[in-house]
Amino acid sequence: MPASMVTINLEMGHPTVEEARQMLKAELEKCRNRKVAAIKVIHGYGSSGVGGALRQGIRKSLISRRKEDSIRAVVFGEKWSIFDSIAQSMLERCPELSKDKDLCNYNPGISVVLL
Repeated sequence: MPASMVTINLEMGHPTVEEARQMLKAELEKCRNRKVAAIKVIHGYGSSGVGGALRQGIRKSLISRRKEDSIRAVVFGEKWSIFDSIAQSMLERCPELSKDKDLCNYNPGISVVLL
């Protein structure tokens, strides 16, 4: 049975934004082939206190992928809550996501993707 949610840590090893984008692309494809329903992407917040380049670059990539319809939905960690309409639709589609420890925890270092 395929996993309902997989976690991908893109900040491990301190990659450049471009390296992280390539890792994201490869992981999305692997997860799609394995019929994974959702992905929690760990991109970190950044040490500057205003959000790092990796976070911004990965989120920009996820928004582009959503516009291209290569992912169904994306919710950034600070909105990953039962009160967010996109998160609600993701939870309806994949109820197992309600077990995620980051749900309702305002974590700006993650993004949650529905494939």
